[in-house]
Amino acid sequence: MFKPLIIDSHKNVLVAMSGGVDSSVAAALLKEQGYNVIGATMQIWEPKNDFGGCCSLSAVNDAKRVADILGIKHYVLNFRKEFNKLVIDNFIEEYKNGRTPNPCIRCNQFLKFDLLLKKAKELGADFIATGHYARIISNKLLKGLDQTKDQSYVLYTMTQKSLAHTLFPLGDLTKKDVRKLALIFKLPVAEKKESQEICFVEDNNYSNFIKEKFPKIEKPGLIIDKTGKAVGEHNGIIHYTVGQRKGIGAHKGTPKYVVEINNKNNSIIIGDQKDLLKTELTAENVSFISGKFPTDPINLSAKIRYNSKETEAVLYPESKNKAKIIFKSPQRAVTPGQSVVFYNREEVLGGGIIC
Repeated sequence: MFKPLIIDSHKNVLVAMSGGVDSSVAAALLKEQGYNVIGATMQIWEPKNDFGGCCSLSAVNDAKRVADILGIKHYVLNFRKEFNKLVIDNFIEEYKNGRTPNPCIRCNQFLKFDLLLKKAKELGADFIATGHYARIISNKLLKGLDQTKDQSYVLYTMTQKSLAHTLFPLGDLTKKDVRKLALIFKLPVAEKKESQEICFVEDNNYSNFIKEKFPKIEKPGLIIDKTGKAVGEHNGIIHYTVGQRKGIGAHKGTPKYVVEINNKNNSIIIGDQKDLLKTELTAENVSFISGKFPTDPINLSAKIRYNSKETEAVLYPESKNKAKIIFKSPQRAVTPGQSVVFYNREEVLGGGIIC
């Protein structure tokens, strides 16, 4: 009842084990299906405190315990240097420029489906596998069947090469199914809570994390209304994102929100709720999973952040790796630095970074 589609068996697969229930069940399912499973936990960050995130010592120990129960080899891979260079540096630079990045997307792109894939080959594995709720069918990336857990948004940078060597054992399952399976397999992480934070940011406090790296990064500037009038001061653009209401002071009339961050003059522009609505955006670093960049406009649906709903839209190619997206209905708080991801019903077509 719970078994996902068996793509192949009697093959070697390296499972990215975070110490959580999803990746642990993924490893257990693959072993049950006849794969020769190898477990690997990526150490990408050195947390100051063991707050239970996927980089913590307790997470590594949980992954090791599961591997021991399953009777599989388990490796701890030190990717700290690469993570700092490819994810952390970009994360900080984006915030310094008034943008709001999604580090999970870059981690998937450069670490899981690149460096880890290369490591898998070194260890003699034919595939890598993760606990993502997504599916791969006929060289296409599809949403996970459990729409409440679908993680296809953060996987849009996958390529034909990475798809061909990746397994998503949980793609046909619900979270409830996975919890049940963890109990059936007698895994010690069956009741483990999910982490809701970015793995390297304790308490989800991005600005504190950045200040620890760059103590002098906070530069006060002006808060400006849509008429160009200065109405207050802020203590640094790293504290703000488009759509934010907190931290901009009290203003007469309707509630005010951050509608734009201008890193060139270090200002925050505020406006009304209606000023957050946009029907178009431009995206850069656009990629398509098929490897084919369109030459003509295409109809699709798109979402502008992980938890937003898809909306019908038209994509207009502008230049290589750049495109304009025009939505059928207005989108609230289109945020530079976040990703816009393209869909054709269940299929993930690709995506790009919002300018």
